Amino acid sequence: MSLRIYNTLSRALEDFSPLEPGHVRMYVCGMTIYDLCHIGHARMMMAFDVVQRWLKSSGYRVTYVRNITDIDDKIIKRALERGITIRQLTDEMIAAMHQDIGLLGIEPPTVEPRATEYVPQMLSLIGQLEGKGLAYRAGNGDVNYSVRKFDGYGKLSGKSLDELRAGTRELQGSRPQGGVAVLDGKEDPLDFVLWKASKPEEPPEAKWDSAFGSGRPGWHIECSAMCGATLGETFDIHGGGADLQFPHHENEIAQSEGATGKPLAKFWVHNGFVRVDNEKMSKSLGNFFTIRDVLKSYDAETLRFFMVRAHYRSALNYSDAHLDDARQALKRLYTALSLVAPAEVAAIDWSNHYAARFKAAMDEDFGTPEAVAVLFELAGEVNKTRSAELAGLLKALGGCLGVLQGDPKAFLQAGAGVNEADIQAQIAARAAAKAAKNFAEADRIRQALLAQGIVLKDSAAGTTWEAAQ
Repeated sequence: MSLRIYNTLSRALEDFSPLEPGHVRMYVCGMTIYDLCHIGHARMMMAFDVVQRWLKSSGYRVTYVRNITDIDDKIIKRALERGITIRQLTDEMIAAMHQDIGLLGIEPPTVEPRATEYVPQMLSLIGQLEGKGLAYRAGNGDVNYSVRKFDGYGKLSGKSLDELRAGTRELQGSRPQGGVAVLDGKEDPLDFVLWKASKPEEPPEAKWDSAFGSGRPGWHIECSAMCGATLGETFDIHGGGADLQFPHHENEIAQSEGATGKPLAKFWVHNGFVRVDNEKMSKSLGNFFTIRDVLKSYDAETLRFFMVRAHYRSALNYSDAHLDDARQALKRLYTALSLVAPAEVAAIDWSNHYAARFKAAMDEDFGTPEAVAVLFELAGEVNKTRSAELAGLLKALGGCLGVLQGDPKAFLQAGAGVNEADIQAQIAARAAAKAAKNFAEADRIRQALLAQGIVLKDSAAGTTWEAAQ
């Protein structure tokens, strides 16, 4: 069975094959850097981390580009509020992002372009669009894209221009003028800005000189320029959060395809939201939890596993109860690995029953829930057989998802907050009591340790312990 991916553009699962045999080129819209990353951001980066891991596991070479937006209204506002430069703010937030997602095992992309490094490419693209009659200079100094002049606008969102215009009017509050809705110099409320004219109150570092006057790029043009410069006019996969489908990705298509006349990407892939109390997690709603907030209470691998075991397109419901459940589930897998030293696996044998089923699940639109179910079945077999080979396979398959790569003992004992030597002394005392047939004392020691959050595990190989959490 070959890999199939759900394509938002066609609204169907499609067989995947890269444009260049053996090489996948993927672009994912990354972070607008003005604050710490929250769990919704982590979910997006986690989803495509799993995608690129599986592509590599499938034998592909992957060029993965995930951009950074480092110039934006919110960034300018935050830098001015803090009395620092835009570059100081964005450097600080990028370093924090790298630290936080690194703890979650999210691998760095092949290329991580910053928008401010690609302004010349953006200006060149705007010039092409103006030359083709798709862009116009507004009276307020902005340069806008003329949406109605691009055939096919709305194909990603699946909405007609009239439907989109009605929605835009409701959201933005257009004001009629001679029968035409006008918004900030736009000829049509659907039109969007490519180049923003400078404002006097904006700092000099937010302004670039150009043939269109002093200003800075609009958000949408940034990604069109960066993906084109790093991956070419047409590439394999374009990804991002479901909230970017419209207008951001729709506008990217209009810009890039309007300029080149070629499809921007073969596959459009979108991950689902993180939800809290049935509402999307977002900074604007104030219901967000930063990665750092969560890692104060839960270890990073538990948070990763919580995300990975849900399908990337599904909504992910965040709660402490769900994280507690993920922790307990992950402990079951690590318990199996703690029973026998896993054999080294140089290359996964995909003909193995468990490996073949894992692969079939992942090849069906990166089906992590089904793949994780296979891990639990395999762990159960390890528990019964104590097979080092099967334990090695369990660890190797977990590695395709970025889990089960830690030391089992360390994971199982994490959070106990007790002295290892004291526990071992109590285990030895219990063993001595059992040898003397003083079972009441042996049981007392077990219960005393349990009261401290220590669970003893007896086996033919001896007694081990783990944290009760």
